[in-house]
Parts: sequence; C-alpha cells; structure tokens
Amino acid sequence: MIVRISGEGQYRLDDSEKEPLNELEKTAAASVEGGDEAGFAAAFASLLDHIRSHGVLLGDADLEGSDVIVPPADISFQEAGEDFTGEGLIPD
Repeated sequence: MIVRISGEGQYRLDDSEKEPLNELEKTAAASVEGGDEAGFAAAFASLLDHIRSHGVLLGDADLEGSDVIVPPADISFQEAGEDFTGEGLIPD
C-alpha cells in the first residue's frame, strides 16, 4: 500500500498496516467530532508517526499512485474537520 503524507512524500507500507492505520484514523476522527483539539493533535501525530516508522520512504524516482493521501502534518483543527469525516482517509 502506498501512503502519501501531503507535502512530505510517499511511503510503502505492508497491507497488514491497513487495520492499525484505520484505528489511528478513527481515533483522530472521533477527536474532531468531539471537538477535542488536543486529542486530535495527539491522534494525528500518532498516525503520522506510524506511517513514518512502519513505512519505507519512496525516493522521487520511485513515486507511484497513492492508495491513501493523508493531510499534511501542519493541518489545522478547522481543516481537520473537513478531512476527517464520512468514510475516512483509509479505504476499507
């Protein structure tokens, strides 16, 4: 699975990482829905850390179509309200 962190790059992750990413994304979304800005910041940071630590950063010459696009690390809480809704970031 290829995951792009907007403004940062693409990471190749094993398909087995889909469920952990889904759980982290659900936690971030629940924080947004609950109006918990600090909770969102912590959950989103955990999501990004998981991608970075479990994925392999692709070089510019290795870029592929992304299966998942994650907002940039500096997303505001207000912007997160637009991205972390509905079906979520990680497809089932």
